[in-house]
Amino acid sequence: MRSRLNLVAGMGFLAANLLAVAFCGTASAATLVPPGNRHAEQPNIPGASAKRTRELKTTYEAKYRKIYNLLAVDKRLRTKITSTAAAYGIDPIHIAGAIVGEHTYNVDVYDRLQTYYVKAMSYVNRGVSFDYKGESIGAFVKRSEFSACSGFKDSYSLWDCRENVWNTKFRGKTVDGKPYPNNRFSAVFFQPFYAGQTFGLGQINPLTALQMSDMVTRISGLPKLDAENGNAVYKTIMDPDLTLPYVAATLKHAIDAYREIADFDISKNPGITATLYNTGGADDRARTLARENAKRRAAGEAPLLPRENYYGWLVNDKLDELRELF
Repeated sequence: MRSRLNLVAGMGFLAANLLAVAFCGTASAATLVPPGNRHAEQPNIPGASAKRTRELKTTYEAKYRKIYNLLAVDKRLRTKITSTAAAYGIDPIHIAGAIVGEHTYNVDVYDRLQTYYVKAMSYVNRGVSFDYKGESIGAFVKRSEFSACSGFKDSYSLWDCRENVWNTKFRGKTVDGKPYPNNRFSAVFFQPFYAGQTFGLGQINPLTALQMSDMVTRISGLPKLDAENGNAVYKTIMDPDLTLPYVAATLKHAIDAYREIADFDISKNPGITATLYNTGGADDRARTLARENAKRRAAGEAPLLPRENYYGWLVNDKLDELRELF
């Protein structure tokens, strides 16, 4: 296991150097979002998170302390976070922040990293398939409604297109006599065991993993994921040796999207990247912010900076303590 860990962590170093060069050439054109929170007080925490925490008979502070302690005592995990971040050209604090937020507000962390390896194999042994009422995801995306997506070759654009088609043509509608739920694409097709499924140390959902597959293959050299091989997808998002590159790729994509679409450099504010990791949809959110700021500039008003949500607020609030780990 140790050799595999070192291999996965190290494969991206050459790519990381190339990414760093590209980053230096473009970051100066974007407006830097300064460190720290824009909100003076933490935004409201969703009721579902509060309910889950009450049911576990714990508190947010206790959950935060538990994930913090796992990072603090596991030097090997911290080393892997650092090396994975280097491969993707990002600060390791972004990865740490995303993990801390997930385990503070969503699920409780396991006490030992080894438990994640055991859980990974338990899901694989159960057998995983992505479908809705007998229609596999592979068959579903071959429908004519998805023909516009066939021109996309990279995994992010392909699955982003498919998600958009779901939202516009299937979500909450009846198509060919079959009703489809008014719910997220990932919830309908990519949660074969129970609702609200995200898994592993980074709490990646299967659709996000499929979107990031090409970047992870390019930088970390991991095999490309296939939606029709649910076992491989679940093992990847549960296995700590495999999932951290997907966490890093998701954060890297968010940083790039905000620079390219909204003209903001969010690489120095882990509360913003943690927010986007929590909410998803970095591209759409960047486009919304860009449109709003275009209107404000036309009216002679100052542009709005990206703002953290409750999840990102915690990461920025705990930043000094988290940085001590790295």
